[in-house]
Amino acid sequence: MASDLYQGHDYFLMDDLLSDEHKMIREAAREWVKKEMSPIIEEYFEKGYFPKQVIPGMAAIGAFGPYIPEEYGGPGLDHVSYGIIMQELERCDSGLRSTASVQSSLVMYPIWKYGTEDQ
Repeated sequence: MASDLYQGHDYFLMDDLLSDEHKMIREAAREWVKKEMSPIIEEYFEKGYFPKQVIPGMAAIGAFGPYIPEEYGGPGLDHVSYGIIMQELERCDSGLRSTASVQSSLVMYPIWKYGTEDQ
Protein backbone atom coordinates (compact mmCIF):
# COMPACT_ATOMS: atom_id res chain seq x y z
CA MET A 1 0.00 0.00 0.00
CA ALA A 2 3.00 2.26 0.25
CA SER A 3 2.39 3.58 -3.25
CA ASP A 4 -1.37 3.92 -2.63
CA LEU A 5 -2.31 3.13 -6.21
CA TYR A 6 -5.85 1.98 -5.42
CA GLN A 7 -8.50 3.98 -7.22
CA GLY A 8 -12.01 2.72 -6.66
CA HIS A 9 -14.79 3.03 -9.20
CA ASP A 10 -17.96 4.94 -8.36
CA TYR A 11 -20.34 2.48 -9.99
CA PHE A 12 -23.39 3.91 -8.22
CA LEU A 13 -22.44 7.57 -8.78
CA MET A 14 -22.39 8.20 -5.05
CA ASP A 15 -19.91 11.02 -5.53
CA ASP A 16 -22.64 13.04 -7.23
CA LEU A 17 -24.65 12.91 -4.00
CA LEU A 18 -21.91 14.42 -1.84
CA SER A 19 -21.89 18.08 -0.93
CA ASP A 20 -18.79 20.19 -1.44
CA GLU A 21 -18.18 19.97 2.32
CA HIS A 22 -18.33 16.17 2.19
CA LYS A 23 -15.88 16.12 -0.70
CA MET A 24 -13.54 18.42 1.23
CA ILE A 25 -13.72 16.13 4.27
CA ARG A 26 -13.01 13.11 2.08
CA GLU A 27 -10.04 14.81 0.45
CA ALA A 28 -8.57 15.84 3.81
CA ALA A 29 -8.93 12.32 5.20
CA ARG A 30 -7.56 10.76 2.01
CA GLU A 31 -4.54 13.05 1.93
CA TRP A 32 -3.77 12.34 5.59
CA VAL A 33 -3.99 8.60 4.98
CA LYS A 34 -1.74 8.84 1.92
CA LYS A 35 0.84 10.99 3.69
CA GLU A 36 0.86 9.53 7.20
CA MET A 37 -0.38 5.95 6.94
CA SER A 38 0.26 4.46 3.52
CA PRO A 39 4.05 4.70 3.85
CA ILE A 40 4.16 2.88 7.22
CA ILE A 41 1.16 0.57 7.51
CA GLU A 42 2.67 -2.50 5.83
CA GLU A 43 5.63 -2.50 8.21
CA TYR A 44 3.36 -2.23 11.25
CA PHE A 45 1.10 -4.94 9.88
CA GLU A 46 4.04 -7.30 9.39
CA LYS A 47 5.26 -6.63 12.95
CA GLY A 48 1.76 -7.00 14.39
CA TYR A 49 1.75 -3.56 15.99
CA PHE A 50 -0.64 -0.65 15.81
CA PRO A 51 1.05 2.72 15.09
CA LYS A 52 -0.20 4.56 18.19
CA GLN A 53 1.68 7.69 17.22
CA VAL A 54 -0.92 8.35 14.49
CA ILE A 55 -3.84 8.71 16.91
CA PRO A 56 -3.47 12.52 17.22
CA GLY A 57 -3.54 12.76 13.42
CA MET A 58 -6.69 10.65 13.30
CA ALA A 59 -8.24 13.06 15.79
CA ALA A 60 -7.15 16.03 13.69
CA ILE A 61 -9.05 14.74 10.65
CA GLY A 62 -12.18 14.23 12.76
CA ALA A 63 -12.04 10.43 12.96
CA PHE A 64 -13.07 10.27 16.62
CA GLY A 65 -16.69 11.15 17.26
CA PRO A 66 -17.17 13.31 14.18
CA TYR A 67 -20.87 13.76 14.98
CA ILE A 68 -20.22 14.93 18.55
CA PRO A 69 -21.29 18.60 18.76
CA GLU A 70 -18.58 21.24 19.01
CA GLU A 71 -19.77 22.31 22.46
CA TYR A 72 -18.69 18.88 23.72
CA GLY A 73 -15.33 18.93 21.97
CA GLY A 74 -16.30 17.17 18.75
CA PRO A 75 -16.15 18.46 15.21
CA GLY A 76 -19.96 18.61 14.89
CA LEU A 77 -20.08 16.82 11.53
CA ASP A 78 -22.95 14.74 10.18
CA HIS A 79 -23.18 10.96 9.86
CA VAL A 80 -22.33 11.07 6.16
CA SER A 81 -19.03 12.71 7.09
CA TYR A 82 -18.45 9.93 9.62
CA GLY A 83 -18.96 7.31 6.93
CA ILE A 84 -16.66 9.11 4.52
CA ILE A 85 -13.85 9.36 7.07
CA MET A 86 -14.22 5.69 8.00
CA GLN A 87 -14.15 4.69 4.33
CA GLU A 88 -10.91 6.57 3.78
CA LEU A 89 -9.29 4.96 6.82
CA GLU A 90 -10.47 1.55 5.65
CA ARG A 91 -8.86 2.11 2.24
CA CYS A 92 -5.53 1.88 4.02
CA ASP A 93 -6.11 -0.58 6.86
CA SER A 94 -9.11 -2.02 8.65
CA GLY A 95 -7.34 -1.61 11.99
CA LEU A 96 -7.34 2.16 11.53
CA ARG A 97 -11.04 2.19 10.80
CA SER A 98 -11.75 -0.19 13.67
CA THR A 99 -9.84 2.01 16.10
CA ALA A 100 -11.79 5.10 15.08
CA SER A 101 -15.22 3.49 14.75
CA VAL A 102 -15.05 1.58 18.05
CA GLN A 103 -13.91 4.69 19.89
CA SER A 104 -16.62 6.76 18.20
CA SER A 105 -19.57 4.36 18.20
CA LEU A 106 -19.05 2.28 21.32
CA VAL A 107 -17.41 4.85 23.59
CA MET A 108 -17.99 8.47 22.61
CA TYR A 109 -21.51 8.20 21.23
CA PRO A 110 -23.09 6.51 24.30
CA ILE A 111 -21.42 8.99 26.65
CA TRP A 112 -22.65 11.93 24.58
CA LYS A 113 -26.13 10.55 23.90
CA TYR A 114 -26.95 8.96 27.25
CA GLY A 115 -24.64 10.67 29.71
CA THR A 116 -25.65 13.60 31.84
CA GLU A 117 -23.98 16.97 32.33
CA ASP A 118 -23.05 15.91 35.88
CA GLN A 119 -21.16 12.90 34.64
